[in-house]
Amino acid sequence: MTGARVLVVDDEPTVREVVVGYLRRDGHQVAEAADGTTALELLDAEPPDLVVLDMMLPGVNGLDILRRVRSTSNIPVIMLTARAEESDRVAGLELGADDYVVKPFSPRELAARVNGVLRRAGNREASSPQPIEFDGLSIDPLAREVRLDGEIVEMTPKEFDVLAFLAASPRQVFSRAQLLEQVWQSSPDWQDSATVTVHVRRIRNKIEADPEKPRWITTVWGVGYRFEG
Repeated sequence: MTGARVLVVDDEPTVREVVVGYLRRDGHQVAEAADGTTALELLDAEPPDLVVLDMMLPGVNGLDILRRVRSTSNIPVIMLTARAEESDRVAGLELGADDYVVKPFSPRELAARVNGVLRRAGNREASSPQPIEFDGLSIDPLAREVRLDGEIVEMTPKEFDVLAFLAASPRQVFSRAQLLEQVWQSSPDWQDSATVTVHVRRIRNKIEADPEKPRWITTVWGVGYRFEG
């Protein structure tokens, strides 16, 4: 997807300059903010198609901005963080981040991540136009909509991608590495498997009557996950 509106939020001028340059080279329209307050003003004025968001910002921090974004929309968000601890990455993913990149990072890799997330979020074509129906759970690939007992279940683009991918192959077990490759289009060497774990947990919290005893997405210990269709 080219020509998307991307908001880059980072308090380091050098980081913004490099990231903005790569994204504009790919044909995107890029706005930038050096602090959380400015970022929120830009988000309110003209919501972008994707946000590249630094976790540590002066004033309003990245997690607070992500929380505000997720309260009103499913705009894809890629978090930037200088922290390598798993707890910090999980915090962003739990709040609804679609991806994360740990500093220092390759600008080319970040640009590729942006394009990949935009492509998946904007893809409204599906191999089958018919919703996938399972005992009260409906997954519509064309509308990118999930319903449980007729009620719409709000999901981030990445949550929908994970659920739709698993549901397309009922009873087939996928490892975390396979999900990273197929859904994130990312090598397990680049992406932490905790990303998959967090997204599955968030999906369960939204569609399972008892997330601790899942009916839809079960864990095959030592292997990965499968959808019980």
